[in-house]
Amino acid sequence: MHSLDAYASAKLDTLARARLKRDLIDTARAPGVLVERNGRSYLSFSCNDYLNFSHHPAVIAAAHAALDRYGLGAGASRLVTGNHPLYGELETRLARLKGAEACCVFGSGYLTNTGVIPALVGPDDLIVIDELAHACIFAGSRMSRATVAPFRHNDVDHARTLLAEHRAAHPHALLLTDGVFSMDGDLAPLPALGRLAEEFDAWLMADDAHGIGVLGHGRGSTHAHAEPAAVPLQMGTLSKAIGGYGGYLCASRPVVELMKSRARTLVYSTGLPPPVVAAAIAALDLIEAEPDYAATPVKKAQLFTRLVGLPDAQSPIVPVVVGETEATLAASRMLAEEGFLVVPIRPPTVPPGTARLRLSFTPAHPDSEIERLAALVRHRVLGKVP
Repeated sequence: MHSLDAYASAKLDTLARARLKRDLIDTARAPGVLVERNGRSYLSFSCNDYLNFSHHPAVIAAAHAALDRYGLGAGASRLVTGNHPLYGELETRLARLKGAEACCVFGSGYLTNTGVIPALVGPDDLIVIDELAHACIFAGSRMSRATVAPFRHNDVDHARTLLAEHRAAHPHALLLTDGVFSMDGDLAPLPALGRLAEEFDAWLMADDAHGIGVLGHGRGSTHAHAEPAAVPLQMGTLSKAIGGYGGYLCASRPVVELMKSRARTLVYSTGLPPPVVAAAIAALDLIEAEPDYAATPVKKAQLFTRLVGLPDAQSPIVPVVVGETEATLAASRMLAEEGFLVVPIRPPTVPPGTARLRLSFTPAHPDSEIERLAALVRHRVLGKVP
């Protein structure tokens, strides 16, 4: 066996023994929340298409029209010939929704974070980051070669301690967090973090991948609090509630112009396909026109948490922490037998001992099925007395 193959095989064996090996499973999604796997249909509670826009007729029609007019691919990076006319409209619309001066669209949320962070800070600078921030935020932080200081999850006092200790030694500082945490569904204390950033002349950046479209009347987590949040760097994705693909940064015009010149993941990546950009514009039309619909996923999630006896959901995401990996896998199999697709989340995506079922909710989930799922989780997963 070639040494490379031997290395890969040994790693795979180690992962398999720990029940941590991942496998890709063909999954056909239908309109709404039904999926098909291995010839069986399931009601999915494991999709981030929070508003069911990936199959919305208006979104699909916009993509078709752009395909007919502009073709399939962008053809080049945005700085060459890939900046097709739809980009300007999408960026204007996103900036308006987020209450920012300007916007820059990237190829994905991962590309946004790994492009923006190294473009803003470097080896002499400081990053103070929530310990549960998304993996791509940590990846961008490492790529910047800045000093990285994680703070305890949502602990503003700990972030303050780190800034007080390290800020003076660095010319620039980024304060990084998710707006909505993807595995826990809780919100970052953005107003308090905004005040902290201003106090220490740090730049607050919040990843709103799971907030845009469903919180703050569709405007996202920055706008979901009882008081204003000063977040000069609002990034997010177009692949969750927006229903398509891509990422963005909403910020001041000088910052956005800097990204177009210095963010390597924009400069050296092919632009998004025109149909994808057109679909995102159509989704934004729907969000602005139907704010009550945009609020529905959180209401569905809160119905579930009330029935199970969990804390009120703050977002469409609800974690059911089981603990050990094998027990979590068994719980997922049990729910699959009952017709529910609830994918288990295991380390290293979450910390050891916190393997969980991660549920996400959409307007298309029938209340009756949420009630049935809640009863199964309450009694057969969590072992609560009826």
